[in-house]
Amino acid sequence: MTCLSGQSPASPKQVGLSRIQEKNRSLILEAALGEFSKKGFSGATVERIAAEAGMSKSNLLYYFSSKESIYNATLAHILEIWLTPLKTLDPLGDPADELAAYIRQKIELSAEFPEASRLFANEVMQGAPQILPVLQTDLKRLVLEKSQVIKDWIEAGRMDAVDPVHLIFTIWATTQHYADFSVQIRALTGTDLSDPDFHQSTVAAVTSLILNGAGLKWPREGDPGA
Repeated sequence: MTCLSGQSPASPKQVGLSRIQEKNRSLILEAALGEFSKKGFSGATVERIAAEAGMSKSNLLYYFSSKESIYNATLAHILEIWLTPLKTLDPLGDPADELAAYIRQKIELSAEFPEASRLFANEVMQGAPQILPVLQTDLKRLVLEKSQVIKDWIEAGRMDAVDPVHLIFTIWATTQHYADFSVQIRALTGTDLSDPDFHQSTVAAVTSLILNGAGLKWPREGDPGA
C-alpha cells in the first residue's frame, strides 16, 4: 500500500496519542484504504482490516469504535490530500504555470494513490452519504475561492473567458481518470502511470489540451517538447 511522503493515508495527527498509537492508527487506515477501495463500505469487514493491519479486532476497536468511523477517517484524509494542490493555486502567479503545476500534481496523485481516488469516486457515486456535508461546505468554499482567482486572470486578459468551475471540473475528471479507469487504460495502451514515459507523456498531453483550450499557449517556446 502506498503512502504519501512516507505517511499512510490517515487523518491528521491525533492530539494526545503516543508514537506507537499513531503508528497503529496509521496502519489501520492504510489497511482500510485497500479494503474499502476493493470491497466498498458494505462489503468491507473490520476483521479483514484488522488482519491486514497486523492486529486483533479488539485492538483495532481501541482506536476506532466502528467500521463507519474508520471509513470516515479514511475519506477525510483522502479529501485533504486531493485538495491540497488546489489550495496552492497562487493568484499572483502566472496562470499557465499555476494551472500546469496543478494538473501535474493531480496526475502524480492519481499515480501514487489510485486506490484513494477510486474510493472517493465510489463514495460520490453512491450519493456521498458520509462526506456530503463536507462537499457542500469546505469543498464548495474552496472551489468558489479558486474560481475567483481564475476569474481575475480572465478579467485581466491573461487567459480566455472560460467558465472557472467547469475548468476545475475538467481538470478533476481528466486527471483522476488515470486512477479510476487504470484497468481500461492498461487494456488499451498496455501501460499506465507507473511507466515513467507514459506518465510524462500524460502530463504533457493533458496539460497542453487543457491550457490551450483556455487560451494559454502550452508548451511555451523553448520548453522541452515545444
